[in-house]
Amino acid sequence: MQDDKPNPIPMLQFDQKDVTISAVKTKYDGFFKLNEYHLQHKLFSSKVSGEFTREVFERGDAVVVMLYDPIKDNVLLLEQFRTGALRMGDTPWMLEFVAGMFDEDESPIDVAVRETKEEANIVLDPSDIKPIMQYLSSPGGTSECIYLYWAPFDSTLVSPGSIFGLDDENEDILLHIASRVEALALLAEGKITNAATVIGLQWLAMNYQTL
Repeated sequence: MQDDKPNPIPMLQFDQKDVTISAVKTKYDGFFKLNEYHLQHKLFSSKVSGEFTREVFERGDAVVVMLYDPIKDNVLLLEQFRTGALRMGDTPWMLEFVAGMFDEDESPIDVAVRETKEEANIVLDPSDIKPIMQYLSSPGGTSECIYLYWAPFDSTLVSPGSIFGLDDENEDILLHIASRVEALALLAEGKITNAATVIGLQWLAMNYQTL
């Protein structure tokens, strides 16, 4: 019997060597940086594109930590104001996991430990911090890579309603304890719209029984 299935088209057949960057021009360099790339790349037709430009928001990478209590089946959610959410028309206060940017010479685990202490007053053992994934937050416009982790914590030792954060970073962070079921209901209701928190909770929904 003849197999009529077409030959599969290979995925991700190109890599860095298939891109030529002729120039990178810095358009803005402040707290963040905006670079303009002049480049061309190989096309799926095997031809090469003409040279074009793209602006890339170079904001650095970030670490996100989902704190999960596997005994009580609870997660820690942080509520804080985000300027970038003002345009959504609902509320610019968001429910998120612990997160932060890299300081100089820090590893992702270093960031996870530091930010968890700063934002939730919880001390993590580095060996308890487990990777979920790395992903690009919006590669069409920014180079930011997110390092997403989970770590166990004792939710009975956390006081919901506690407020943390660094004054010199204008942080005002309110702690909430939610059951996994409650957190997933908030997600389903559209109350959680931060990408890392969405991804983390979806991962938890698939993996909580093995944690």
